[in-house]
Amino acid sequence: MTEDADDRKPQSDEARSAFTPPQGVPQAPPAENESQITSEFALPEGLAAPPAGEEAERSAFTPPATYDARSAPPAFTPAQGIPMVRLAKNSPWQDRMRAMIRLPVAERPAPDLTQKTDDAGPAVPRVLDLTLRIGELLLAGGEGAEDVEAAMFAVCRSYGLDRCEPNVTFTLLSISYQPSLVDDPLTASRTVRRRGTDYTRLAAVFRLVDDISSDDADVSLEEAYRRLAEIRRNRHPFDTWALTLAAGLLAGGASMLVGGGIPVFVAAALGAILGDRMAWVFAGRGLPEFYQFAVAAMPPAAIGIALQLAHVEVRASAVITGGLFALLPGRALVAGVQDGLTGYYITAAARLLEVMYLFVGIVVGVLVMLYVGVQLGAQLQPREALLSVERPPIQIIAAMALTLAFAVLLQQERSTVLLVTLNGGVAWTVYGAMHFAGGISPVASTAVAAGLVGLFGQLLSRIQFASALPYVTAAIGPLLPGSATYYGLLGIVQGDVSTGLSSLSTAIALAMAIAIGVNLGGETARLFLRVPGGPEAATRRAAKRTRGF
Repeated sequence: MTEDADDRKPQSDEARSAFTPPQGVPQAPPAENESQITSEFALPEGLAAPPAGEEAERSAFTPPATYDARSAPPAFTPAQGIPMVRLAKNSPWQDRMRAMIRLPVAERPAPDLTQKTDDAGPAVPRVLDLTLRIGELLLAGGEGAEDVEAAMFAVCRSYGLDRCEPNVTFTLLSISYQPSLVDDPLTASRTVRRRGTDYTRLAAVFRLVDDISSDDADVSLEEAYRRLAEIRRNRHPFDTWALTLAAGLLAGGASMLVGGGIPVFVAAALGAILGDRMAWVFAGRGLPEFYQFAVAAMPPAAIGIALQLAHVEVRASAVITGGLFALLPGRALVAGVQDGLTGYYITAAARLLEVMYLFVGIVVGVLVMLYVGVQLGAQLQPREALLSVERPPIQIIAAMALTLAFAVLLQQERSTVLLVTLNGGVAWTVYGAMHFAGGISPVASTAVAAGLVGLFGQLLSRIQFASALPYVTAAIGPLLPGSATYYGLLGIVQGDVSTGLSSLSTAIALAMAIAIGVNLGGETARLFLRVPGGPEAATRRAAKRTRGF
């Protein structure tokens, strides 16, 4: 076979390149200058080159040709700069830290190191542990979630930890610290296993936080741990029997508020003392708090029914109502509503659920005794509980005695007992003037009186640089809805369910009026009353309005 024949023979696909033009397709003429086509970024044909004297766009940050500075939108950063948050040194640490915890991390000012640390910087794990221990004492003592976070934030910033994020729920406290944007965060948590009422210990913790966040006091970590251990070891200012007698005084004073006399005072006090002793016995056996409240509510109701069966000329309803005053969880209710109004909804829901369980425990104990009394033929009059009794001098003295007993039960410092007693007397005076003399509804009268309690309590706490709870909680005692609660329970027992539920709803409305009034009074004090520090003091940012979405 000749060489021409070999050339005409078809080649296989393996012998031919994929880039070889097939036979019969005309080939493009070779380019005149092969070196011009050097890159895929070369200017395509048909696209105009930039005019002479102007450079082509070479950067992604170069403004495009259509950009006009005169018609450009305003810059994100204003010409005068972003306003810097300033914290007044001589304002209460609660106000300064409330402003800080609602600021994003990027907008918070740099911390002022008020406490000395070694050259290596603060011991981060120890600072976080100290912060959690202080928060645990405050939360266990009944302080609101926002104030607990403010205290935890104050401790961290005082020792130089600025990128801290405390988080408080009903039983869990956690705090996270991120040294920088590239370092791993450190997180620690602590669970509140047991809660107790001791406002003396609460005030001592507030003084410790105030000293830690102050420039005038040098509190090292070792000194802070030592003072915290002393606070935990300190005995309560009032012993167990003093608390029992205070419970009797509280019930007797409450019975005087609703029209009782000396026999009613003695009977209500005796019932409350017996109920308190029985609750202590069951608490020592580890019985849950629900059953403790149910047991404590039985003796006052039993004594009232026994007096009615014995045909003694006393108001049995006043005896039972006085016992209810000593048990209604007003402190937990105020704390729960306060947490809800300040945006801590999980903690608020848990606190209000606790209030509901305690209230149901009281209801169960009273209902059992009322049912037994009705079966035995006791002639209990439902309307008797809500009779308007106007005895201003006696009722004001009874309200102050009730507040004094409540302050003892809360283990307050002796220096605050007189002030809170006067605050309770003012609250009842305002309520009586509006409701009895002015004819205003009890819900509105209760809300105004509770608002004044919150206002005065906030003023006293800001003067003392302390917590507002010792000046507020006991003062709302005379306003608690004991009569409406008893009337509702009695109506249910006697078969008048609609009337009973209506009265219970009134009791709930009164309780909510107390809580909202106290919170509104405190917020009014913060909003309109200036504290030392002038206009440069940072204020707490309000929550954004979501319109319900």
